[in-house]
Amino acid sequence: MAKIIIFGTGDIAQIANYYFEKDTQHEVVGFTVNSSYIKEKEFEGKPVISFENIENEYSPNDYKLFIALSYSKMNKIREQKYDEAKAKGYALASYISSKCSYMSQFECGDNCFIFEDNTIQPFVKIGSNVTLWSGNHIGHHSTVHNHNFISSHVVISGHCEIKSNCFIGVNATLHNNVIVEKETLIAAGAIISKNTEEASVYLPAQSTLFKKKSNELNF
Repeated sequence: MAKIIIFGTGDIAQIANYYFEKDTQHEVVGFTVNSSYIKEKEFEGKPVISFENIENEYSPNDYKLFIALSYSKMNKIREQKYDEAKAKGYALASYISSKCSYMSQFECGDNCFIFEDNTIQPFVKIGSNVTLWSGNHIGHHSTVHNHNFISSHVVISGHCEIKSNCFIGVNATLHNNVIVEKETLIAAGAIISKNTEEASVYLPAQSTLFKKKSNELNF
């Protein structure tokens, strides 16, 4: 069991606190953000500590950190705080839901946030600082590199490679053997059958408004 401090005081930090408390043996003892972002002295009933001086109060020898931030700026803000925590000497905790089907023989990296109902098949490799929201399928022999955010109900087929700092939206689908280049944004519902271009954006076909009202249809 580790004592953990969570970086952040937003929704993701609140969710991380809930999961660590309900589904692990770890103890969350507080939260931390940069001093300019401290609005209250407590969050979720626990102290909020200035990140600039955190090692003076909570030694890296005794505590771990978890960076609970979103995909802002293609995960680069979360990556920056990940690097800063490492530079301060902290080990970073990962959370893997007890309701995740983690069948790969390879452990994920640190600061991963893997929610319930993910299916992670054999020979999958997951790097560090990766968020897998609920209900994704990560197919066999695929690799998810560092600093990625994969939202819910994404299908990544076998032998895919997701390079760093990507975002994949809800219900997106990747065919077999696809390489997603660095900083690719794949929007919700997109279908990717070929390798992407670096720093590219892929959108799905738009739904169209039908000329009839729903009460005019034989439905």
